[in-house]
Amino acid sequence: MNILLLGPPGAGKGTQGAILAQRLGVPKFATGDMIREAIAAGTPLGRQAKAVYDSGALVSDDLILGIVREALTSPPAARGTVLDGVVRTIPQAEGMDRMLAELGRKIDAVLFFDVTDDEILSRIEKRRTIEGRTDDDPVAVQRRLQAYRTQTAPVLQWYEARGGVKKIPAIGGVEEIADRVRVALGG
Repeated sequence: MNILLLGPPGAGKGTQGAILAQRLGVPKFATGDMIREAIAAGTPLGRQAKAVYDSGALVSDDLILGIVREALTSPPAARGTVLDGVVRTIPQAEGMDRMLAELGRKIDAVLFFDVTDDEILSRIEKRRTIEGRTDDDPVAVQRRLQAYRTQTAPVLQWYEARGGVKKIPAIGGVEEIADRVRVALGG
């Protein structure tokens, strides 16, 4: 089973994705993690991504999809995956669709974690305090939310037009939200 998680930064995709992946016995892939792993492993795509990172530019859709393909064709992903924030633009969604079809696979469910901006800001501030993440300062968070609204939010509409998006109210405790995910997936 291949499950795609969508939602703004701080919506809980990473937390819920880890819980879901463990429950299903499949790996969870997040774009940033996959890129960092490809760079660390020195794969050809990882070397390309490092050159892009070092230049300060954004990694292209083609490069991201190549790294995703490497992850999806790895033995741990044979039974399925949880894709955490992997699709961030409509060209990536279209490319993901084509790539999965080439691999004889498909997205079985799209989960959208629905949460208010106030809740997102509160969570990220809490995460910044606990984890000391420098990328969670208020200016960076506003920049990421704006990028999400302009680039990634249209992806939700793209998947909705194809049917099957399940909206998860992402307010409440971690276990409460995990129960909503389980119910949304029929389990």
